[in-house]
Amino acid sequence: MSVDRQDSWSLYGKSFTSRLLIGSALYPSPQVMCEAILASGAEIITVGLRRQSPEQGGGEAFWQQIKSLGKTLLPNTAGCHTVKEAVTLAQMSRELFETDWLKLEVVGDDYNLQPDPIATIEAAQQLSKMGFKVFPYCTDDLVVCQRLRDAGCEVLMPWGSPIGTGRGLMNPYNLQTIRERLPSLPLIVDAGIGKPSHAVQAMELGYDGILLNTAVAQASQPVIMAEAFRDALSAGRKAYRAGAMPARQTASPSTPTLGMPFWHQ
Repeated sequence: MSVDRQDSWSLYGKSFTSRLLIGSALYPSPQVMCEAILASGAEIITVGLRRQSPEQGGGEAFWQQIKSLGKTLLPNTAGCHTVKEAVTLAQMSRELFETDWLKLEVVGDDYNLQPDPIATIEAAQQLSKMGFKVFPYCTDDLVVCQRLRDAGCEVLMPWGSPIGTGRGLMNPYNLQTIRERLPSLPLIVDAGIGKPSHAVQAMELGYDGILLNTAVAQASQPVIMAEAFRDALSAGRKAYRAGAMPARQTASPSTPTLGMPFWHQ
């Protein structure tokens, strides 16, 4: 697949050509995980410290496979419910992976895994002061996004819908409003993406990237689905750059009719 290097983007000073970030959980096997990640073209992989306990030697083979892919790692604080938990796990990730990058997750509700907006903002403030490059997972709330920006986050990741639901963009209006009000900030739709068409829709709104996991990992054929998402992001991004025609309330002929058909003249 050809890569448009003129359309590269930057996250905390690092440039990338792929606009897909992909998770490393829920795959049927480590081999399928590696094949799917490579097929997706993603350059950033999210990894969950809490689920593998690498500090205790847990999942050593898994970590070695992840590292062998040569991608940029984005450790996350999945499973944390308090600011203290998130900050502690972030400090562990910095030591283990030697990176300041962090996907910040602070769960506020165990039913739909909605992030706690107050705790997320507070954790983002603390972590930014500690030198972390914070990628906060948040809802599609404009004010929360503005507060996270003010807390030092140079990237925001509002959800499309709750994690793992595959319901797509439940509130495109909110997402578009965030895009319009924060025009210069990199925005990544994180969570709820279930099909490539959902990714296209997000990219057509002007979002800079997509972060997903379940949609690929739980597909019947993860490698093929990874390729589909790779192509979907490319199509959606090109459509956004090209500029879509405005929607109309009434029909408008694509071929004007002026006078008699030429074959009658």
